[in-house]
Amino acid sequence: MFRPKLPIMPQPTGQVTPPDVVEPTTIIPGTPAPPSAPAAPAPVPSRPTVQLTPGTALALVGGGTAVVLVVGAVLVSMLLAVAITGASVAVCALVIRSLVNADAKRR
Repeated sequence: MFRPKLPIMPQPTGQVTPPDVVEPTTIIPGTPAPPSAPAAPAPVPSRPTVQLTPGTALALVGGGTAVVLVVGAVLVSMLLAVAITGASVAVCALVIRSLVNADAKRR
């Protein structure tokens, strides 16, 4: 009754084909490529390059600072939530323990 029933693996039916054999091939080296012509000068870009003025640099620094402050505030608030949850669980454990001990002393 308590002995497990092991499944029986069925034997393969039909014809079983052996795996294909891979034949190695020889590598024939090709003829070397002729030397290429000298590279042409780089084309002039059609759009102007980005230039940082003091105003845009200040805006980039301000935006980066804002992102860092927001991410830091979110992380600190999450850490604070975990700390508060841990403290409340500890207080609940102490109250339950004191109730159980007080009930045990009365008996």
